[in-house]
Amino acid sequence: MLFKEITIIDENLDAKENMVVGVTDDTITYIGDKLPENLSGYGRVYDGKNKILMTGLFNTHCHMPMTLLRGYAENLKLQEWLYDKIFPFEAKINNDDSYYASLLAIAEMVSTGTVSVTDMYAHMESNAKACADSGFKANISNGLMAFDDTPFIKNKNHLEEEACALKFKDSFNGRIKIDKSVHAVYTSNRKTVEDVACFAKENNSIVHIHLSETETEVKECLEKYGVTPVKYFYNAGLLDSHVVAAHCVCLTDEDMDILAKSGTFAVHNPISNLKLASGVADIPKMQEKGIKIALGTDGTASNNNLDLFEEIKMCALINKGVKLNPLSVSTKDVLRYATINGALAQRRYDCGALKVGNKADLIVLDTSSPSMQPVHNACNNLVYSASGRDVCLTMIDGKIVYENNEFKTIDIERAIYEVNKSASRIKKELCL
Repeated sequence: MLFKEITIIDENLDAKENMVVGVTDDTITYIGDKLPENLSGYGRVYDGKNKILMTGLFNTHCHMPMTLLRGYAENLKLQEWLYDKIFPFEAKINNDDSYYASLLAIAEMVSTGTVSVTDMYAHMESNAKACADSGFKANISNGLMAFDDTPFIKNKNHLEEEACALKFKDSFNGRIKIDKSVHAVYTSNRKTVEDVACFAKENNSIVHIHLSETETEVKECLEKYGVTPVKYFYNAGLLDSHVVAAHCVCLTDEDMDILAKSGTFAVHNPISNLKLASGVADIPKMQEKGIKIALGTDGTASNNNLDLFEEIKMCALINKGVKLNPLSVSTKDVLRYATINGALAQRRYDCGALKVGNKADLIVLDTSSPSMQPVHNACNNLVYSASGRDVCLTMIDGKIVYENNEFKTIDIERAIYEVNKSASRIKKELCL
C-alpha cells in the first residue's frame, strides 16, 4: 500500500506535509516527499488529502472483558467499587463471555486508533484468542492473586499464564505476548510476590501490576508491612524485572527514585483515576526524575470507553491545571507516552514510530471535520482537538483491520449481541 500526499507524524513526532509512505507486507519500507520509482510494488494507492498518518496508539493498561461492566457500577470509591460490585460480577464471567467482551473491546480500540494493548484479566486464553482472531496486538496476563499459602507453582493464575505462553509462543507473527502479573499489594502475599520475582527474572518476563493507585492502598500497606507499595515490591525483588506499573498516583519522592532507577514503566490512567477519585499522578515530577511514562485507559467499568485520544488530551490538560503551569506536559511528551513509550513497555522495539523498517502499525485521521479545522499544527490538533471518531483507517502489521466504519476482522453485530446476552445472564444470576 502507498499513502501519498499525506501529512505524517514522523519518528521525532514532527508533522510533515505532502509526504509519501510505502508499506510492503507487514513493514514500512518507504518514506519520502516524492513517489518511489517502483509504484507497482505497492499495490493500492491511498489519497492523503485532508488526512494525517501516524503510528498507532499503545494502550498499556486495560482489562478488555470489562466491556461487560460498562456503566454497571458508578459513583463509588475504589475499594467499595471493587469488592462490592466488580468482584461478584466477575465471578460469573465464563470463557465465552470473556471472548466476546474482548472482541468488543478490540473493536472499540481499533476504531479509535489503538493497535496494541497490555491487558490483565482472567480467562486469558479466551482474551488472547480474541486478539489473535482479530489481528490485534496484545501483551496478555492473568491478574495473579494470592490470599493463602498455595505455592506459586500451583497458583491457578500462574498455571493459566504458562499454558497460554506455551500455546501462543512463536505464533501470529509475535503479535500475542504472554506476560506475568501480580494484581496488587492488597491481593497478594510476600512469598508469592518473591516467587513471581524469581520466575520473571529467570525467564526475562515482563510483569504487569497495579501500583499505588489510592491513598487507602498506601496507608494499608504502611500499616501492614511498614513500607509503601513501591518499597514492598522493590524489597521482594519484583522491580528487578521489566515492570509495567499501572496508576502510580500516590508516590513519595523515594518511590519515584526507586521506579526511575529500576526502569519501571509508570502507566498513567488519568480518566479512570479521576472517575474513581483516586487522585492525579504527578507526571511532570515523574518525568523530571527519569521515570518512563506510558498511557492506559483502564477497563470500561472505570472509564467508560477505550478511546486513547481522550487519555492523551486529559493527560496533557490535568497536570497543567494541577501544577498551574501550561508547560508541565508538552504536546510531544504526551504523544510519546501513547506511542513509542507504550511500544517499549511491551518490548515491541520495531513498533511505536513511523520509520522505515518498523512494523506497519498505522492509523489515518480525517481532518476535514469542523472540530479538526484549521490545521495550524497537526500535532497540536492530535492532542487537543482529535478524538477516536476522527480515525478512518487502522492498519496492524500491514493489514487493514478497520476502515471507514467497517471492521475487517470482527463480526461487530455478533460481538455486541453476545456481550449483551452475557451481561443480562450475569445480572439475573446476581438477582439484580
